[in-house]
Amino acid sequence: MTRAELLAFLRMHRLAVVSTVHDGAPQAAVVGIAVSDELEIIFDTLTTSRKYRNLSTDPRAALVIGWDAEQTAQLEGVADFPTGAALAACKQVYFAAWPDGLEREAWPNIGYVRVRPNWVRFSDFGAVPARVGEIEL
Repeated sequence: MTRAELLAFLRMHRLAVVSTVHDGAPQAAVVGIAVSDELEIIFDTLTTSRKYRNLSTDPRAALVIGWDAEQTAQLEGVADFPTGAALAACKQVYFAAWPDGLEREAWPNIGYVRVRPNWVRFSDFGAVPARVGEIEL
């Protein structure tokens, strides 16, 4: 799978499961996502949520995107909380995918998370033969 194909696949999906770590134990949550041209995964969440607190302590994150049609992308990367111009750019990408995010922007304790993947595995178990490939970023 090429980078362009991966970007197209990721952008076809609006939801992801994000996994974080707390005291050595995994925790998972479903989030609404947007994907930048650089393959960054962006989502909003409350700063009081478990995932936000977990990523503040340990920025490693894993995501699964797409579980329909037997196709998935598994990503691992590092999360951060952009500020300034980087935050403005992330919000632009996020609001393009989630226009209702503009309403949430005014919520108390809203935060924005950017995950920069460093490893991706794409699987298509609907293909014959099944197609599985890893992408190093």
